[in-house]
Amino acid sequence: MIFKVEGHKLRSGVLAFALALTAGASFLPVEPVHAQTRTLPDFTDLVDQVGPSVVNIRTIEKVTPRAGNGEMDEEMQEFFRRFFGQPLPGAPRSGPRQNRPQQPQEEERPRGVGSGFILTADGYVMTNAHVVEDASEVLVTLPDKREFKAKIVGADKRTDVAVVKIEATGLPAVKVGDISRLRVGEWVMAIGSPFGLENTVTAGIVSAKQRDTGEYLPFIQTDVAINPGNSGGPLINMRGEVVGINSQIYSRSGGFMGISFSIPIDEAIRVSDQLRTSGRVSRGRIGVQIDQVTKDVAEAIGLGKAQGALVRGVEAGSPGEKAGVEPGDVITKFDGKAIEKPSDLPRLVGNTKPGTKSTLTVFRRGASRDLSVTIAEIEPDKPSKRATDRDETPAKPPISAAAKSLGLAVSDLTDAQKKELKLKGGVKVDAASDAAARAGLREGDIILAVGNSDIANAREFESAIGKADKSKALSVLFRRGDWAQYALIRPAR
Repeated sequence: MIFKVEGHKLRSGVLAFALALTAGASFLPVEPVHAQTRTLPDFTDLVDQVGPSVVNIRTIEKVTPRAGNGEMDEEMQEFFRRFFGQPLPGAPRSGPRQNRPQQPQEEERPRGVGSGFILTADGYVMTNAHVVEDASEVLVTLPDKREFKAKIVGADKRTDVAVVKIEATGLPAVKVGDISRLRVGEWVMAIGSPFGLENTVTAGIVSAKQRDTGEYLPFIQTDVAINPGNSGGPLINMRGEVVGINSQIYSRSGGFMGISFSIPIDEAIRVSDQLRTSGRVSRGRIGVQIDQVTKDVAEAIGLGKAQGALVRGVEAGSPGEKAGVEPGDVITKFDGKAIEKPSDLPRLVGNTKPGTKSTLTVFRRGASRDLSVTIAEIEPDKPSKRATDRDETPAKPPISAAAKSLGLAVSDLTDAQKKELKLKGGVKVDAASDAAARAGLREGDIILAVGNSDIANAREFESAIGKADKSKALSVLFRRGDWAQYALIRPAR
């Protein structure tokens, strides 16, 4: 038998089952609709709690007016006096020209507006380095409208963190949060002075953590509305703790476009402690230039996973050179901590106290090894010396069939070239075409290794490529100028 229910045909057995379910459903507890809906966060208590700790920062700079403009005005006034018998309209009357001051006077002009927050009750305030950069005077205004002239304790451009000091006590200091507890998707709030509008509150969520933008620190990415003037203000979690310093925005227009970046508070506190102690930040260095390890290179050299930092160059006399680090090494660990991407290495080394003995784990020619390195203090980059060819050139051997198939012609390095380049071996590329050129090799490059085998001379180079699997890409470590890198020469198909 077939029944029609609400326009649908159901067989009798199915209908009976459906009716039984309907009858039973009346005995099941029904959860109220409002219990299934999450309420939106209320930030009012957080504003009351943290708001008194957020300050407005105004900076003033001294500028010297252009002397040329004053001279131009004087010439125009002289012109009007001679030909019209009166001074330039609107010009102030002055004494004889020779009695006027020759040197222009410095003028004070507003430079910018930013934000900050009270770090300690005795008047230390944290903000961004770019907020106080080049300022001749820094003015800090508290929410209760008290204004103080601040002293710049120190600023660190690499991390964009600065600390200023005002002469006051009993101030409401912020609570510092635990960055490890911060989760993507968590609600956060910002307080600052966008466009000079003091005590402005905006809110959003954490969009990402450990966002690498090429800066010295990994950033917290949020969708909290941040605009010019918010710089230096706090990023606050729902527990009322500061978890970051609002520092940058991604924008094509100069205004907020939905992506903001904050400095993690743990990194900022580490910097501020040094600034308060010595007025500067001391960082470690090992003197190596690094690059990314691509997936293709990782597979070709036997590393497997694309991780670590590829050493492209080692500074002469640096801790890295003394420890035995070589161009082409892949640094995979620093003091046992894994290096997932190149930016991890300078951050770990930079946070290590100079003079510390550390361990570098490097992957070289198919195997890992540990090197002991003594960390030095970071210093200004030295101009690199470019290697030059000498007139002394060895006789070029005939090009083998294997080398020709790769589009390469190579020759031995002279003793003078090895000494100048500080190399024990390698071959010089005399010509690169076809597959080699497509891989990025060019005349003048120095090939140091083929696959996982070091190359001492042209004979070893010919032997290595002769033994290579012709069906796979050939990994070649080469040096160009001061920098080493890998190339994958793919056979023609």
